[in-house]
Amino acid sequence: MTTFADIRWLGHATFEITSSRGTRFLIDPFIRDNPVTPPALKKLDRYKQADKPTAILVSHSHGDHSADAKEVAKLSGAPVYGEYEYIASLGLPDGKGVGGNVGGKFSIAEVTVHFVTAIHSSSPGGRPMGFVLDFGGGNVVYDTADTWIFGDMALIQEIFKPSVILMNMGGGPYTQDPKTAALAVKKYFAPKAIIPMHWGTFPVLATEADIRAAFPGDDRLVLLKPGDSRAV
Repeated sequence: MTTFADIRWLGHATFEITSSRGTRFLIDPFIRDNPVTPPALKKLDRYKQADKPTAILVSHSHGDHSADAKEVAKLSGAPVYGEYEYIASLGLPDGKGVGGNVGGKFSIAEVTVHFVTAIHSSSPGGRPMGFVLDFGGGNVVYDTADTWIFGDMALIQEIFKPSVILMNMGGGPYTQDPKTAALAVKKYFAPKAIIPMHWGTFPVLATEADIRAAFPGDDRLVLLKPGDSRAV
Protein backbone atom coordinates (compact mmCIF):
# COMPACT_ATOMS: atom_id res chain seq x y z
CA MET A 1 0.00 0.00 0.00
CA THR A 2 1.32 3.43 -0.94
CA THR A 3 1.63 5.80 2.01
CA PHE A 4 1.14 9.55 1.78
CA ALA A 5 2.42 10.79 5.16
CA ASP A 6 4.14 9.89 8.39
CA ILE A 7 2.38 10.91 11.61
CA ARG A 8 4.38 11.22 14.82
CA TRP A 9 2.62 11.83 18.15
CA LEU A 10 4.59 13.74 20.78
CA GLY A 11 1.92 13.25 23.44
CA HIS A 12 -1.27 15.11 24.34
CA ALA A 13 -2.44 16.89 21.15
CA THR A 14 0.96 17.54 19.53
CA PHE A 15 1.63 15.91 16.17
CA GLU A 16 4.30 16.14 13.52
CA ILE A 17 2.99 15.16 10.10
CA THR A 18 5.40 14.81 7.18
CA SER A 19 4.04 14.24 3.69
CA SER A 20 5.66 11.84 1.24
CA ARG A 21 6.95 14.94 -0.57
CA GLY A 22 8.59 16.35 2.57
CA THR A 23 6.07 18.96 3.63
CA ARG A 24 6.14 19.09 7.43
CA PHE A 25 3.38 20.21 9.78
CA LEU A 26 3.72 20.76 13.51
CA ILE A 27 0.27 20.78 15.13
CA ASP A 28 -0.53 22.20 18.58
CA PRO A 29 3.03 22.40 19.92
CA PHE A 30 3.00 21.70 23.67
CA ILE A 31 6.43 20.17 24.00
CA ARG A 32 8.87 21.46 26.64
CA ASP A 33 6.42 21.18 29.55
CA ASN A 34 4.53 18.19 28.20
CA PRO A 35 4.99 15.49 30.87
CA VAL A 36 4.80 12.60 28.41
CA THR A 37 6.92 13.90 25.52
CA PRO A 38 10.16 11.88 25.36
CA PRO A 39 13.14 13.95 26.61
CA ALA A 40 14.98 13.80 23.28
CA LEU A 41 11.99 15.38 21.54
CA LYS A 42 11.67 18.22 24.06
CA LYS A 43 14.72 19.99 22.59
CA LEU A 44 13.26 22.70 20.39
CA ASP A 45 16.59 23.34 18.67
CA ARG A 46 15.83 20.33 16.47
CA TYR A 47 13.28 22.51 14.67
CA LYS A 48 16.09 24.66 13.28
CA GLN A 49 17.20 21.99 10.83
CA ALA A 50 16.39 18.29 10.99
CA ASP A 51 12.74 18.67 12.00
CA LYS A 52 12.14 22.16 10.58
CA PRO A 53 8.40 22.51 9.93
CA THR A 54 6.92 23.96 6.78
CA ALA A 55 4.02 25.30 8.86
CA ILE A 56 2.84 25.35 12.47
CA LEU A 57 -0.90 24.86 13.05
CA VAL A 58 -2.49 25.93 16.34
CA SER A 59 -6.11 24.96 17.01
CA HIS A 60 -6.70 27.33 19.93
CA SER A 61 -4.94 29.43 22.54
CA HIS A 62 -4.87 27.09 25.56
CA GLY A 63 -1.32 26.47 26.73
CA ASP A 64 -1.53 22.70 26.30
CA HIS A 65 -1.90 23.34 22.55
CA SER A 66 0.02 26.56 21.93
CA ALA A 67 2.79 26.86 24.53
CA ASP A 68 5.73 26.45 22.15
CA ALA A 69 4.28 27.90 18.95
CA LYS A 70 6.10 31.24 19.09
CA GLU A 71 9.43 29.73 20.09
CA VAL A 72 9.35 27.12 17.32
CA ALA A 73 8.36 29.83 14.83
CA LYS A 74 11.32 31.91 15.98
CA LEU A 75 13.77 29.01 15.76
CA SER A 76 12.54 27.57 12.48
CA GLY A 77 11.22 30.58 10.59
CA ALA A 78 8.01 28.65 9.94
CA PRO A 79 4.72 30.59 9.89
CA VAL A 80 2.00 29.95 12.46
CA TYR A 81 -1.52 29.32 11.12
CA GLY A 82 -4.61 29.63 13.28
CA GLU A 83 -7.73 31.60 14.13
CA TYR A 84 -7.45 35.26 13.12
CA GLU A 85 -7.72 36.92 16.54
CA TYR A 86 -5.45 34.36 18.17
CA ILE A 87 -2.76 34.87 15.53
CA ALA A 88 -3.04 38.64 15.96
CA SER A 89 -2.49 38.25 19.73
CA LEU A 90 0.89 36.55 19.17
CA GLY A 91 2.58 39.66 17.83
CA LEU A 92 4.54 37.73 15.20
CA PRO A 93 6.56 39.52 12.50
CA ASP A 94 4.87 40.22 9.18
CA GLY A 95 4.34 37.04 7.20
CA LYS A 96 4.96 34.78 10.18
CA GLY A 97 1.37 34.72 11.41
CA VAL A 98 -1.42 33.60 9.10
CA GLY A 99 -4.93 34.00 10.46
CA GLY A 100 -8.18 32.57 9.18
CA ASN A 101 -11.50 31.26 10.42
CA VAL A 102 -13.87 28.33 10.10
CA GLY A 103 -14.53 27.61 6.44
CA GLY A 104 -11.21 29.07 5.34
CA LYS A 105 -8.49 27.15 3.56
CA PHE A 106 -4.80 27.55 2.74
CA SER A 107 -2.49 25.92 0.24
CA ILE A 108 0.76 24.88 1.95
CA ALA A 109 3.02 23.26 -0.64
CA GLU A 110 0.98 20.36 -2.07
CA VAL A 111 -1.40 20.17 0.92
CA THR A 112 -4.67 22.08 1.34
CA VAL A 113 -5.43 22.90 4.96
CA HIS A 114 -9.07 23.60 5.87
CA PHE A 115 -10.21 25.21 9.12
CA VAL A 116 -13.31 23.50 10.54
CA THR A 117 -15.52 23.71 13.60
CA ALA A 118 -14.53 22.49 17.07
CA ILE A 119 -16.70 22.82 20.17
CA HIS A 120 -14.50 24.11 22.99
CA SER A 121 -13.18 27.48 24.24
CA SER A 122 -10.23 29.73 23.45
CA SER A 123 -9.03 32.83 25.26
CA PRO A 124 -7.40 35.08 24.27
CA GLY A 125 -8.11 34.74 20.62
CA GLY A 126 -11.49 34.03 19.15
CA ARG A 127 -12.63 30.44 18.84
CA PRO A 128 -11.18 26.92 18.64
CA MET A 129 -10.92 25.08 15.34
CA GLY A 130 -10.11 21.69 13.93
CA PHE A 131 -7.98 21.05 10.84
CA VAL A 132 -8.53 19.01 7.70
CA LEU A 133 -5.35 18.34 5.76
CA ASP A 134 -5.99 17.20 2.18
CA PHE A 135 -2.93 15.55 0.65
CA GLY A 136 -4.71 14.76 -2.63
CA GLY A 137 -5.85 11.46 -4.07
CA GLY A 138 -8.42 10.90 -1.32
CA ASN A 139 -5.77 11.05 1.39
CA VAL A 140 -7.22 13.30 4.09
CA VAL A 141 -6.29 13.76 7.76
CA TYR A 142 -8.84 15.32 10.14
CA ASP A 143 -7.51 16.68 13.44
CA THR A 144 -10.56 17.23 15.63
CA ALA A 145 -8.67 19.38 18.16
CA ASP A 146 -10.37 19.75 21.55
CA THR A 147 -14.06 19.17 20.99
CA TRP A 148 -17.35 17.62 21.96
CA ILE A 149 -19.33 15.58 19.44
CA PHE A 150 -21.43 17.83 17.19
CA GLY A 151 -23.86 17.26 14.35
CA ASP A 152 -21.84 19.13 11.75
CA MET A 153 -19.28 16.36 11.90
CA ALA A 154 -21.60 14.85 9.29
CA LEU A 155 -20.72 17.75 6.98
CA ILE A 156 -17.00 17.28 7.59
CA GLN A 157 -17.47 13.68 6.47
CA GLU A 158 -19.63 14.64 3.47
CA ILE A 159 -17.27 17.33 2.22
CA PHE A 160 -13.83 15.93 3.07
CA LYS A 161 -14.23 12.18 3.71
CA PRO A 162 -11.24 11.89 6.07
CA SER A 163 -9.25 8.69 5.75
CA VAL A 164 -7.37 9.31 9.02
CA ILE A 165 -8.82 10.95 12.14
CA LEU A 166 -6.69 12.34 14.96
CA MET A 167 -9.47 12.04 17.52
CA ASN A 168 -9.65 13.91 20.81
CA MET A 169 -10.89 11.53 23.51
CA GLY A 170 -9.37 12.65 26.78
CA GLY A 171 -12.60 13.18 28.67
CA GLY A 172 -12.42 14.43 32.24
CA PRO A 173 -13.72 17.98 32.76
CA TYR A 174 -12.44 19.27 29.41
CA THR A 175 -13.49 17.36 26.29
CA GLN A 176 -15.33 14.33 24.98
CA ASP A 177 -14.46 10.98 26.51
CA PRO A 178 -13.57 7.77 24.62
CA LYS A 179 -17.15 6.49 24.51
CA THR A 180 -18.35 9.74 22.99
CA ALA A 181 -15.46 9.72 20.53
CA ALA A 182 -16.43 6.19 19.51
CA LEU A 183 -20.01 7.34 19.00
CA ALA A 184 -18.79 10.22 16.80
CA VAL A 185 -16.87 7.80 14.59
CA LYS A 186 -19.81 5.40 14.39
CA LYS A 187 -22.36 8.10 13.53
CA TYR A 188 -20.40 10.32 11.21
CA PHE A 189 -17.18 8.86 9.81
CA ALA A 190 -15.66 5.98 7.86
CA PRO A 191 -11.90 6.36 8.36
CA LYS A 192 -9.19 3.84 7.67
CA ALA A 193 -7.33 4.83 10.84
CA ILE A 194 -8.28 6.44 14.17
CA ILE A 195 -5.41 7.88 16.21
CA PRO A 196 -6.44 8.91 19.75
CA MET A 197 -5.05 12.07 21.33
CA HIS A 198 -5.42 14.27 24.42
CA TRP A 199 -5.31 11.22 26.68
CA GLY A 200 -2.89 9.94 29.34
CA THR A 201 -1.10 13.25 29.86
CA PHE A 202 -2.62 14.16 33.22
CA PRO A 203 -4.40 12.06 35.89
CA VAL A 204 -7.87 13.43 35.04
CA LEU A 205 -7.68 12.23 31.44
CA ALA A 206 -8.63 8.90 29.90
CA THR A 207 -6.22 5.97 30.00
CA GLU A 208 -5.24 3.46 27.34
CA ALA A 209 -7.59 0.94 28.98
CA ASP A 210 -10.48 3.42 28.74
CA ILE A 211 -9.83 3.89 25.03
CA ARG A 212 -9.53 0.18 24.26
CA ALA A 213 -12.77 -0.45 26.12
CA ALA A 214 -14.57 2.14 23.98
CA PHE A 215 -13.31 0.65 20.68
CA PRO A 216 -13.56 -3.12 21.21
CA GLY A 217 -12.42 -5.11 18.20
CA ASP A 218 -11.92 -2.01 16.02
CA ASP A 219 -8.75 -2.68 14.05
CA ARG A 220 -8.74 0.89 12.76
CA LEU A 221 -7.62 2.09 16.20
CA VAL A 222 -3.95 3.09 16.22
CA LEU A 223 -2.79 3.71 19.80
CA LEU A 224 0.56 5.44 19.60
CA LYS A 225 2.99 5.93 22.45
CA PRO A 226 4.48 9.45 22.76
CA GLY A 227 7.32 9.68 20.25
CA ASP A 228 5.98 6.87 18.05
CA SER A 229 5.06 7.38 14.42
CA ARG A 230 2.78 5.70 11.92
CA ALA A 231 2.90 5.75 8.13
CA VAL A 232 -0.55 6.31 6.61
